Amino acid sequence: MNNELFDALTILEREKNISKGTLLEAIRQSLLQACKNHYGKTEASNVVVNIDPETCEFEVYAEKTVVEQVEDELSEISLTNAKLKDSRYELGDTVRVEIKSREFGRIATQNAKNVILQKIREEERKVLYNEYYEKERDIVTGIVQRFNNRNISINLGKVDAILNNEEMIRGESYRLNQRIKVYVLEVKDTPKGPKILVSRTHPELVKRLFEAQVSEVHDGIVEIKSIAREPGSRTKIAVWSNNPDVDPVGACVGIGGSRVNAVVDELNGEKIDIINWDENPALLIENALSPAEVIYVSADADDKTATVVVPDLQLSLAIGKEGQNARLAARLTGFKIDIKSETQARESGDLMDEDDEYYDEDGYYEDDGSYDEDGYYENEYYEEEEYSDKADDSHDDGAGDAYEDQAGDYDQEIYEVSELDEKEETYDDPEDPEIQE
Repeated sequence: MNNELFDALTILEREKNISKGTLLEAIRQSLLQACKNHYGKTEASNVVVNIDPETCEFEVYAEKTVVEQVEDELSEISLTNAKLKDSRYELGDTVRVEIKSREFGRIATQNAKNVILQKIREEERKVLYNEYYEKERDIVTGIVQRFNNRNISINLGKVDAILNNEEMIRGESYRLNQRIKVYVLEVKDTPKGPKILVSRTHPELVKRLFEAQVSEVHDGIVEIKSIAREPGSRTKIAVWSNNPDVDPVGACVGIGGSRVNAVVDELNGEKIDIINWDENPALLIENALSPAEVIYVSADADDKTATVVVPDLQLSLAIGKEGQNARLAARLTGFKIDIKSETQARESGDLMDEDDEYYDEDGYYEDDGSYDEDGYYENEYYEEEEYSDKADDSHDDGAGDAYEDQAGDYDQEIYEVSELDEKEETYDDPEDPEIQE
């Protein structure tokens, strides 16, 4: 009998992943409950059950006090009966009296069986909960089991998960016995077992898929800094490399697009844009609006707002179909983005002429803070001495046209009329040797 019990416990431990010690404790508790039921007592504090975990040998006994007159058979024993066990017992001593579990009645035995089964079910639920709780915020592979109204039951192997209609990708169809990857949203412990909620629309699903496909992401060499997703349509991810020798975008794309295509296939053709992350908000926003070109970006890190100027022909591309590209870029960067065409920006004054050298070589606004004491911007064309030199080299209307093209209209305060008249008078001096030549 003990060998059979040992074998049964070994099988349960292997199949249900319930430790043998837990099962032995369940048996011990069931025997204690059987004693209470057999003797009709609500408490059996003097009953002891010992089980050897190596051999599954067990003994049940009651600790009884030696008395002259027995009033409680469960807790007391007469001196005469005690001396039959050992002649050295005296009044007040404690005697261990064996209880034969085979003598328990049918009801006590059935109750003991129920206690064991209940304990096994509780431990099984606990094991399943702990197993899938560790997978919370991760992806798992399941099989479409059945359709429950608008929800789908996904079999994860040992337990079923629920894919609610709100967590399904719009337009995606499912069939029975189809294998799909899902993101574990939440695991709840309930009396009927763990309740698992999964999703196909969560942005983290994309991140976990890339971790499975891209070893650099899995190892932490490449980080996915931000994700913006419209399930079933398009996803943008910003990546960063902790190793200067590793191209984060190239690592995620893979040779011939093999890695990103594997993720796209799992998402049934959802488009994925991979961009470089940058600590500079302006550069990040420019990357996020890819594939559109950007002329100018002004970002306010405090207010989380940005103004972006794109070429006229790129405006629709930057905004995207129904505003999708701009919307995803805003989610990806966390900035509220105002996109304008080049013409609109010039009309509103958000964009100056590049001839004024307000822009660096990459097309970004460059302000070196070189303002004069009157508050006017100084550049090489506004220096008085150079102005005179250039005027001496150029004569008549040609010089004026050259300055008007670069410096702007003459009605600006830096071009005082009196100064211009004096310079023009020097040009007309017939004694000027250069003029005479």
